[in-house]
Amino acid sequence: MAEYTKPLPLLTGLSKTFYEGCKENKLLYQHCKDCGEVIFYPKIVCPACMGTNLDWKESAGKGKIFSFTVAYDFAPPEFASSTPYALAVVNLDEGFSMLTNIVDCDLDKLQCDMPVEVLFDPVTPEITLPKFRPVTA
Repeated sequence: MAEYTKPLPLLTGLSKTFYEGCKENKLLYQHCKDCGEVIFYPKIVCPACMGTNLDWKESAGKGKIFSFTVAYDFAPPEFASSTPYALAVVNLDEGFSMLTNIVDCDLDKLQCDMPVEVLFDPVTPEITLPKFRPVTA
């Protein structure tokens, strides 16, 4: 594995569960058992009812691109060697959204509402990042 030189997510008590799931190729999100709210990024309390009765669920990893941009130039120094790259907001079928990269595709063919699916990129021994690619027929 080549040395990964881009910024890495900070592992906290809450995010650690999410990233441990990613290492097992599982995209996890939280669910409030009191009000049914779907929660992503991990929280201590439910943002809808302020309850603490939260559990983790596994997403099927399927959704659609809500919005995206392609960075061709003027990327932050840590990402300059990776241009062009796509950064997108993906709406997952379970009802949450996440900011992610779109990979394994022709960037000129990306469009909003395009169906995508998760894949997992083990960038270091400790961190596996969820990324998305277009669903192929």
